[in-house]
Amino acid sequence: MTVLGVIGGSGVYSIKGATVAREHAIETAFGAPSDKVFELRVAVRDAGPDAVNGAHGSRFFFLPRHGLGHRLLPSEINYRANILAMKQLGVTHLLAVSAVGILADGIHPGDLVVPDQIFDRTKGVRPSTFFGGGIVGHVSFGKPFCGVLSRQVAMSAKAHGTTRSGGTYVCMEGPQFSTRAESLFYREQLSASVIGMTALPEAKLAREAGLHYAMLALATDYDCWNEHEGEVSADAVVAVVRANVAKANNVILDLASALNQTPDQTCGCATAASRAVMTDPSRIPPEALTRLASILNQ
Repeated sequence: MTVLGVIGGSGVYSIKGATVAREHAIETAFGAPSDKVFELRVAVRDAGPDAVNGAHGSRFFFLPRHGLGHRLLPSEINYRANILAMKQLGVTHLLAVSAVGILADGIHPGDLVVPDQIFDRTKGVRPSTFFGGGIVGHVSFGKPFCGVLSRQVAMSAKAHGTTRSGGTYVCMEGPQFSTRAESLFYREQLSASVIGMTALPEAKLAREAGLHYAMLALATDYDCWNEHEGEVSADAVVAVVRANVAKANNVILDLASALNQTPDQTCGCATAASRAVMTDPSRIPPEALTRLASILNQ
């Protein structure tokens, strides 16, 4: 069964057009997620006005990454609890919605980007694995986003706005924005497309949890490399994010309907953790198996 989960970033704290069916206060082996997880229902597009309560209704789960009211810094987010909460609720496909700065020419504020690579510039203060405590695992991460889900996201995004498919997302620590020297380095040496603060460790944990993970990035500003546009500010980001929320909202509703009609994909994401464990099974502590039960039993 295919179940969509959505983690909303800056500006995305609710989904217009979806009805809240239930609120889940989740506790995981790694603590509580950023907020309650909202179980939402939405009518499949073109299924009729009453479809939301009928056989054609789609359900999905939504979690505000920074908490309602935007209370958590990128480095304060309990990414492990966020991902595990989704896993415990039965989510199989996870869409991350994130505001990003622009690094590549040809991308403009208000555009939608579906990246296919990540470059890590975080500082190591964010736990990035479920493994440890007596169990060692190494998942493949050469392709950090699910290609199948990313193609579906891009297809929907193109119907709602100018969209760039592919490109590298630089994940920086924050909460400060880049220096100009850093911004130019990412452009000139990495040929990166966008920059944000939350794709890692979220993407790594999603892979360990066996989730199909893709990102819809909302381009808001030119970071600080474009001297003609001036340096990025929180006020400027918020203004563009508000304009982009409607586009993101439509993509989410499209995806919820489309995935409801799509069989599970066999791209390898779902079984990543089961192939990753290197520890001798007889040496794994029982508490580690209990802690990782939802991840290892894939």
